[in-house]
Amino acid sequence: MRYSPRWWLSLLVLLAGVRLVVAGILPLSPDEAYYRLWAFAPAAGYLDHPPMVAAWIRLGIWLAGDNASGVRLVGVLAGAGLSFFVFRAVRDLLPGAGRAGAVRACVMLQATLALAIQSVVITPDMPVMFFISMLLWAMGRVKAGAGTGWWLVAGLAAGLACDSKYTAILPVGGIGLWLVVHGLRHRAWGLRQVPGVVGGVMAAALCVAPVVWWNAGHGWASFVRQGGRTVDWHPGRAMQFLTELAAGQVGLMTPGVAAFFIGGQVVMLRHARREAGCALLSCMTLLPACVFVQHAMGDRVQANWPVVIYPMLAAGTAMMAWRWARWAVGGGVVVGALVYLQALFAPLPLSAHADVALRQMAGWRGLAAGIEAQARPGDFIAACDYGTAAELAAVMPGRVVVGMEPRWALFNLPHDVAGDGIMACNPRRDFDRDDFTSVEPVVTLERGRHGRVAERVTLYRVSLRPDLSATQRSTIVRLPTPEKDSIKGFW
Repeated sequence: MRYSPRWWLSLLVLLAGVRLVVAGILPLSPDEAYYRLWAFAPAAGYLDHPPMVAAWIRLGIWLAGDNASGVRLVGVLAGAGLSFFVFRAVRDLLPGAGRAGAVRACVMLQATLALAIQSVVITPDMPVMFFISMLLWAMGRVKAGAGTGWWLVAGLAAGLACDSKYTAILPVGGIGLWLVVHGLRHRAWGLRQVPGVVGGVMAAALCVAPVVWWNAGHGWASFVRQGGRTVDWHPGRAMQFLTELAAGQVGLMTPGVAAFFIGGQVVMLRHARREAGCALLSCMTLLPACVFVQHAMGDRVQANWPVVIYPMLAAGTAMMAWRWARWAVGGGVVVGALVYLQALFAPLPLSAHADVALRQMAGWRGLAAGIEAQARPGDFIAACDYGTAAELAAVMPGRVVVGMEPRWALFNLPHDVAGDGIMACNPRRDFDRDDFTSVEPVVTLERGRHGRVAERVTLYRVSLRPDLSATQRSTIVRLPTPEKDSIKGFW
């Protein structure tokens, strides 16, 4: 049975609608709650990532309010919108695939579990996928001979991608590799591109300059943190890390889609010498893939890191025979739907270790209610880790919620915290008791849902020392809370 492009487009619209609903229902995860705080402390950089995710969240909150829908709104729309860029990129890079092939490539990308998750949970991975897709579109226009001015668009997209996540530099490096190889083979073409390439590099540099400036003013904190991942090197565990990398990608792609992604790359390599578009897709995919494999030879590669190359992998599938494509797409959509059902309704009695939604999203409002029962009027509420502090700031309007970690010294947030409060801390963690004149355990609460425990949290009554040094006080900040109790789920 053959499916028309209109049928595939209808599927894309349906997926976007479902994801918009799910995004509005699911409670925020700790990382999302943490990124929400970034949106209220605008900066050109942060310890963990560049600032794009904060800008997207701020825009969503302005449009839809300080709630789960607002925090995730731009990410959901971008998850659907990047299909436009992939579609146009395939039409330019792989003209033999036709309109139907371009639509099916978009559907293949949307069917991945990675996009199903990233469309409803806002992290830096969605902005970087969106702008890499835009970069792919601009490079398609360059390859199609639309004019050297498209290099400026490519540079803008590359810079914005690097403002989203540092891994964006890898496919951008793939473009550089393609330029060298293709330019040497077609020197006249390469010479004509020089002015455009220079303009694109300048546009990218202007976009990235604020992130570099922020790092220079903060001890290169973000660059050091990300670069420090290469310090721990365990080549004896290479087989474990490589296996985890492969398994993680099969899971995030879903097995059927993974088979098409791999097959698409084989087709691209076969045509790379004759087709410039195939060569470009191969360079933008294989260079980052080699870096990830090399990193896995001695350290763990987080499963979400390679999603930066998923737009190129999806584009490569447009040239494949599509006899079994509907089964791969259908399998991916079903897996995504099952993940949504488990996150929303928890029909399977999974443990917190196996149920990510239970572990990260469940029971924060119940925990906040338990803390309120122990807190006195005027008490501040603190937590010993940034994720818990961020979650409590999202669900405790009217309270002074405090972050107390060295990372908070990098935020432009108020430091006017004093007096007594409640410290919430997982028993497996600890906190600096030298910041307080007294620390008394109060009670241990459980966070979870449907009788399943996600986490146990011990509450302490604490009194903040009045004689803290300037350095100590810089790590204690007042976190922005909603004006009203608006971030809700039905959990």
